[in-house]
Amino acid sequence: MMSSRQDGMGEAVDALVWRRSSFCYSGECVEVAVRDGMVLVRDSKEPHVGPLSYTPQEFKAFVRGVVAGEFNDFVGLA
Repeated sequence: MMSSRQDGMGEAVDALVWRRSSFCYSGECVEVAVRDGMVLVRDSKEPHVGPLSYTPQEFKAFVRGVVAGEFNDFVGLA
């Protein structure tokens, strides 16, 4: 029987549907899931660590910044 990991709020993290980018070739990427209207973000290399949570508005602002290229200098694309 598989035990269920829990986040900091005591809820099962394994039961969530985690998604990662189709550009994640190494398998070591950021994953996102949704629970109770919040966007959860975790590191796929350390799924046992509790995820960070953001409101939909916060996550949307971040994604817009990524699409606009605001973080390209962090990965040497600027």
